[in-house]
Amino acid sequence: MGRVTVRRPVRRISSTGERRRPDSLAAEEPLEIRVGGKALAVTMRTPGHDVELAHGFLLSEGVLGSRDDIAAARYCDGVDDQGRNTYNVLDVTLAPGVAPPDVGVERNFYTTSSCGVCGKAALDAVKLKSRFSPADSRFEVKTDVLVKLPDTLRDQQKVFKSTGGLHAAALFTQDGELEVVREDVGRHNAVDKVLGWAVQAGRIPAPGCGLLVSGRASFELVQKAAMAGIGLLAAVSAPSSLAVELAEENGMTLIGFLRGDSMNLYTGDQRVLT
Repeated sequence: MGRVTVRRPVRRISSTGERRRPDSLAAEEPLEIRVGGKALAVTMRTPGHDVELAHGFLLSEGVLGSRDDIAAARYCDGVDDQGRNTYNVLDVTLAPGVAPPDVGVERNFYTTSSCGVCGKAALDAVKLKSRFSPADSRFEVKTDVLVKLPDTLRDQQKVFKSTGGLHAAALFTQDGELEVVREDVGRHNAVDKVLGWAVQAGRIPAPGCGLLVSGRASFELVQKAAMAGIGLLAAVSAPSSLAVELAEENGMTLIGFLRGDSMNLYTGDQRVLT
């Protein structure tokens, strides 16, 4: 498995002078996801929890709905100049009877660490319909629980503490317990890893959990939450206009600027109890 962090020498300059020292960087490597031996997408990610990432990606693209839809997932091909496996190619075998991805899911280009929908073969495929309606979620949470979540998440961001360069995502309960936390250089990859964990644990759909992200709430993250049947998405930073529109369209609660003792409620006020 590739390294999660990489050490590099830096020249540190500050008001007290300068010195040279090693610095930890968040690793970023490509992962090619194949389905049945056919290349589907390449995403730039932080190595680790790759099988979860693939499960979450395929869930959010509408390819699968449960762990039973995947027969196997294994690393293949991909060697470095010394003949060692790079663990950067993952091939997923769908269970018998599960339809393979259609052409609308295929990516013409690689997805960067900041964009999970770049290079869609067809823009019409960006708005996917979930088989699990997030509007059906009866998840409710109190504001005094919500305001504690960012600090709780930060405490569990082990790699962020050493690099300062990773996004994080988590599933949380009504009591504020974080069920799973995943980090990645890409915000969409962090969410895919969380959703992939839920798929493998048999926890999809997940109407009894909220999704917390350490950065902004983009269209793609709202879409991923909707595809998992999650009714509430909370973000530490701002949402985009399209994210708000999609959340409203799907009957979801969208929270932004969850910082300190305040937050902005953009849609679905009924799930937030004061």
